[in-house]
Amino acid sequence: MTTPFDGTRWRNWSGLEEAVPQHVEAPADVAAVIDAVHRVRHDGTTVKMTGTGHSFTAIGAPEHTLLTPGAMTGVLAVDRQAMTVTARAGTPLKDLNLALERLGLSLHNMGDIAEQTLAGATSTGTHGTGGVAAGLAAQLAALELVDGTGEVVRASAEENPDVLEVARVGLGALGILTSLTFRVEPLFVVEAHEQPMGWEEALTSYDDLVAAAHHVDMYWFPHTDAMMVKQNHRTDLEPGEQEPPSRLAAWREDELVSNTLFGALCRLGSRAPALVPRINRLAGHALSERRYSDLAHRVFVSQRRVRFREMEYAVPREVGLDVLRECRRVIDASDWRIAFPVEIRTAPADDVPLSTSHGRDSFYLAFHVPADTDHRAYFGGLEPVLREAGGRPHWGKVHTRTAADLAPAYDRFEDFLAMRERLDPDRVFANAYLRRVLGD
Repeated sequence: MTTPFDGTRWRNWSGLEEAVPQHVEAPADVAAVIDAVHRVRHDGTTVKMTGTGHSFTAIGAPEHTLLTPGAMTGVLAVDRQAMTVTARAGTPLKDLNLALERLGLSLHNMGDIAEQTLAGATSTGTHGTGGVAAGLAAQLAALELVDGTGEVVRASAEENPDVLEVARVGLGALGILTSLTFRVEPLFVVEAHEQPMGWEEALTSYDDLVAAAHHVDMYWFPHTDAMMVKQNHRTDLEPGEQEPPSRLAAWREDELVSNTLFGALCRLGSRAPALVPRINRLAGHALSERRYSDLAHRVFVSQRRVRFREMEYAVPREVGLDVLRECRRVIDASDWRIAFPVEIRTAPADDVPLSTSHGRDSFYLAFHVPADTDHRAYFGGLEPVLREAGGRPHWGKVHTRTAADLAPAYDRFEDFLAMRERLDPDRVFANAYLRRVLGD
């Protein structure tokens, strides 16, 4: 498993955040996590269990003690009657997907990156698009954590249900997750339909597309009218009956075009920003339609080798298309040169207090720049539009929000703070990011 810690310095995947921990441990079991928490609490310092660093914020940055999760991985239990699977919290999502495939099981939904640990992905509100539940946290049935006093807390519908309710998206502020139990379903096959569309056609038909498909994802190429629309339909095919793309087609689309060629174009755009609109138009014209079917996680997840920085906001579903149009107006009126597509997704409402989809259907807008590009003018220019629309920022992606202006966006914000006070009264899990978004 890759790690953002190189032996001296912690650095996240995008390279935007870094820290130098004073002490590093690699706990092999829950007892070792308990010992670490007791020690830092006694010393009056702090501790963070890092994931793979795929958050673009410093949510996982250690200030004193860093715990690495590499020894706390793997599936612990499978309950086919309850249709749940329990895994250690340090397990990468991609490894859980493979383990579930071998068991003939699957998560209901997920995002397009699977490098994150289960703890990191759920704690930051990582999500996919569409479905009955888009967020990973909304698929949790139980969890176990070590709280700020060194106590093991198990939470499920039967035991500490109030902890489960809040801690599913816990931001790493409530405890160190040691295991997670997901609701799963039988392994299923998804048919993918990818097709280029024009801007107006895509927006005009968006509601119909979402109604007709289980999962819809769109990408708009700034400075153009080009869109790529991806519709994923659940099928009645049995595993083994799917028709995945050929190795050559998969290599061409997913490796050559989406990574190698796209990376080269991003580097060219970084060196010659004036070329970006022309590059985007060429990229839009190069898009081609394709259909294939495969196991769910193979369709949902894509390889992302081009490093980037990202800001993502969830706005209310009913105003989403208007907000997208306003974001385009701001981009078109600016002198920015945006080489990365804007990603557009939807999610059904859930009941997780700090989920960006808590209590409302959501429309997600994600903005990216290459990892070596200054993002501040672009993200800073759009963030007021998203905030004015009632937007909630993804906890693991770049934003400038603080506790004072986040609290009104979440009607359960005070409940979360009360749970934090209960589970981490001495703030042993705090860092600068958490002080900013939750208060001290």
